[in-house]
Amino acid sequence: MTGIRLHAPAPGWAIDADVVVVGSGVAGLTAALRCTAAGLRTVVVTKARLDDGSTRWAQGGIAAALGEGDTPEQHLDDTLVAGAGLCDEVAVRTLVTEGPDAVRRLIATGADFDKDAGGAIALTREGGHHRRRIAHAGGDATGAEISRALVEAIRDRGVRTIEHALVLDLLTDAEGSTAGVTLHVMGEGQHDGVGAVHAPAVVLATGGMGQVFSATTNPSVSTGDGVALALRAGAEVSDLEFVQFHPTVLFLGADSEGQQPLVSEAVRGEGAHLVDAAGTRFMVGQHELAELAPRDIVAKAITRRMLEQGTQHMYLDARHFGAEMWEQRFPTILAACRSHGIDPVTEPVPVAPAAHYASGGVRTDLHGRTTVPGLYACGEVACTGVHGANRLASNSLLEGLVFAERIAEDIAATAARAGEAVPHPAPVTLPLPDPGARVRIQRIMTAGAGVLRSAESLAAAAEALDGLHADAVAAADDDRKAAEPGVESWETTNLLCVARVLVAAARRREETRGCHWREDHPDRDDTGWRRHLVVSLTPDRALDVRATGTQDFPPTVADAPLEP
Repeated sequence: MTGIRLHAPAPGWAIDADVVVVGSGVAGLTAALRCTAAGLRTVVVTKARLDDGSTRWAQGGIAAALGEGDTPEQHLDDTLVAGAGLCDEVAVRTLVTEGPDAVRRLIATGADFDKDAGGAIALTREGGHHRRRIAHAGGDATGAEISRALVEAIRDRGVRTIEHALVLDLLTDAEGSTAGVTLHVMGEGQHDGVGAVHAPAVVLATGGMGQVFSATTNPSVSTGDGVALALRAGAEVSDLEFVQFHPTVLFLGADSEGQQPLVSEAVRGEGAHLVDAAGTRFMVGQHELAELAPRDIVAKAITRRMLEQGTQHMYLDARHFGAEMWEQRFPTILAACRSHGIDPVTEPVPVAPAAHYASGGVRTDLHGRTTVPGLYACGEVACTGVHGANRLASNSLLEGLVFAERIAEDIAATAARAGEAVPHPAPVTLPLPDPGARVRIQRIMTAGAGVLRSAESLAAAAEALDGLHADAVAAADDDRKAAEPGVESWETTNLLCVARVLVAAARRREETRGCHWREDHPDRDDTGWRRHLVVSLTPDRALDVRATGTQDFPPTVADAPLEP
């Protein structure tokens, strides 16, 4: 326990539950449904509406060995290759062997996937996959269909939900075990102001932290809240330096900020080509899979070509699809492009990499347990060991499904009772930065810790972020300058926290591996760096960054020795 909390009012109301699930994407809602089915009083807390998380933005699909001739072993091999030597093989094997049945249970819940002419699930390919194993819905609206089905199931089963609520901090009992969470309802939920949900089990399914960068595919709610909460509660996070930049995000101009339209990898899976302004296919010869190489390789190739040619984007050429294929297979992407004045039926689509997915997160074991008793994590907020240094395309929805089911099984088997939540004897509050610092954090991170990193760029980012932290500390000592507690200042505090962790880890990892690209250390170094970085927050609010002794993913209960 760190005793660190956000600066916030004391809870003015409370409800009791057996489990509280924070987040309403595929991971959170699956965990909630399974816990409810086990007879547990379950409460879902979500920051916006139930269907407003990252899941509904997922275009490509969900990967599983469902097709004829495909096997979990082949899926495992592709995942391990994409993870660049840092995947936990046991976790990956769990994912790929339990994945097909988890998808079938999702279909039984009500999700309707696209079918081929014979009535079987239609499958496509994406980067890093040697077989067609991506199930999709609505052409390129897979996430929206999965979200629809799960939200309907949650409502049909009468699961209690609290929408428009930002979770603040973990509550613990006298033994240091989880006793619930505090949260702030933003005016449109069932309660007003700061309250608490008392429960012996808390499942973090808060999604990603893409908003730490200026341009991202993530929605505005993806501000790293779960990772920041876990750090304050004393949990460990791992591999946060591995942020996947999606290679093909619709380029809307160098000054565009916030959520950007994604152009799914499935477009390349169906035969689109990456070209430069002269029409040259620059991925040919760089990798055996060309445009369907793992995402880190494609993102780096695009960035290199942009640097070589002094341009700000490349192009995705799928004019040969024709209007009918675009309209039937990729209607969402077609509409997004046309809304910005680009018609992919008649012209190449300008694309550039943008922050997309956090491969690292809160450390868990195979049952989603973190290093804090009673605190679980699944989905993008978690680091299960599945993704390693670079997530394989469309493994994220599957990971959310599989590990959410495992968490529910573990909670039901444990059936713990919550101890009485007790205040920390000497709580330390994090100083709240001015909400205006959010944009500065994003620009600092984009400039210093984006696709291409170096010791110089990361040092500049660290210095600038430390300056923002110091400003917040100084302001907290002056009532006239201190930021007011509220959603904007709490989100900015969380972004600053995860940004500092990401930069600290990226500075420490002096190699290029997966989606971590160090310009000054361009080679992969298995001898020195085939290991994980583990970060925790000390009681005095400092970052403790440690490296594991080997590539084995550290357990969460009896931790393996870590190098200082």
